[in-house]
Amino acid sequence: MPILSALNLYPIKACAGIPLQRATVTPFGLMSEGIRDREWMLVDEAGHFLTQREYPALARIVPRLRDGMLVVEAPGMAPFAIPVAPMAADAASVVNVTIWEDSVPADECSPQAAAWFSQAIGVPCRLVRFRRQHARPASEKWTQGRAVRTLFADGFPLLAISEASLADLNQKLQAQARAPLPMNRFRPNLVIDGVTPFEEDYAATIRVGAVLLRPAKPCPRCPVPSVDQETGIPGPDPLDILQAYRANPLLDGAITFGMNVYLLEGAGQVLEVGQECEIELAF
Repeated sequence: MPILSALNLYPIKACAGIPLQRATVTPFGLMSEGIRDREWMLVDEAGHFLTQREYPALARIVPRLRDGMLVVEAPGMAPFAIPVAPMAADAASVVNVTIWEDSVPADECSPQAAAWFSQAIGVPCRLVRFRRQHARPASEKWTQGRAVRTLFADGFPLLAISEASLADLNQKLQAQARAPLPMNRFRPNLVIDGVTPFEEDYAATIRVGAVLLRPAKPCPRCPVPSVDQETGIPGPDPLDILQAYRANPLLDGAITFGMNVYLLEGAGQVLEVGQECEIELAF
């Protein structure tokens, strides 16, 4: 029987994730201790989002959940605590930010936060938080017309990958005398064990207890999996190996690995590592 083998929350887009034993599932993605996945994001002075594609040092910023606080750490720096209480509805704190083709209003965090993160990655930046009053739609092309909302994730609330898919890639890497990669290079929220390689690609639904999920769009890959998530240093890029067998005609030949997923049923339910999964295939 397939099981849910890992849960990961990414409070700040492009920064390190937090492995969890349990998490609440919401229509916007995972949540733990009131903190939602990709609820915060770093932007440049023009309001454009920052990622590990251009700033791999973001991987070295590690968030922790401590007594209802979000505390971030980075090498050579004192920890910095980010308030998690909802920000006051002060219009002066609202800024427009850009993530891919979307322009959305966000709450700008403190100048102290901007200074800390700017020092951590070595370029001027600002920390912003997704506005609770706002909704950012996912592409209905991939949700069968269903209205799905997300925060600062690239496009969908959740990303799922199977252990077998990574094992398949690592076999191919090792056949080329290259080191295997850990799962954190691909930054999934949900990891599933006990299925065949890339079975997630063909799933119509994934049920975990009272939670029903639907895979939507294959996840196109950029150079981020080349970044060592412990050191923030780019290394050999696995895209050359993936290119040989993971070019996806549904996305005009883009290399895909993992499936973007959204919630059908079970908002507010708790997922736990070790829970059994039922996967209904689409054929």
